[in-house]
Amino acid sequence: MVELQATPLDAVFHALGDPTRRQMLRELAGRERTVSQLAEPFAMSLAAASKHVKALEAAGLIRREVRGRTHLCRLDPGPLASAAEWLNFYERFWTGRLDALERILREEDAARTPTSQGDKE
Repeated sequence: MVELQATPLDAVFHALGDPTRRQMLRELAGRERTVSQLAEPFAMSLAAASKHVKALEAAGLIRREVRGRTHLCRLDPGPLASAAEWLNFYERFWTGRLDALERILREEDAARTPTSQGDKE
């Protein structure tokens, strides 16, 4: 049986795959917040918010600091760079493909369009 090991990039995309976690990251981009503050806009329990925070932590996207009973979270954007790099490869790929398609379509249009001299004759 083959065991598949998740890479750090897998964890980042897993974390980003949930809209709640994406919104939490957006909130943390402004400033650090407690788990309670992160849970508040979603009307979710602290236990549910904590599960989301753990997924973000596992991906390395946030750091959590415990101060007494308060858990403060802050954004660590470093792992987003690897996700952006991966996406940039495909952005270049699709840009190249779409540029090639545009050239072909322009060539076809030019071949179908009569020249200005042909219109006068």
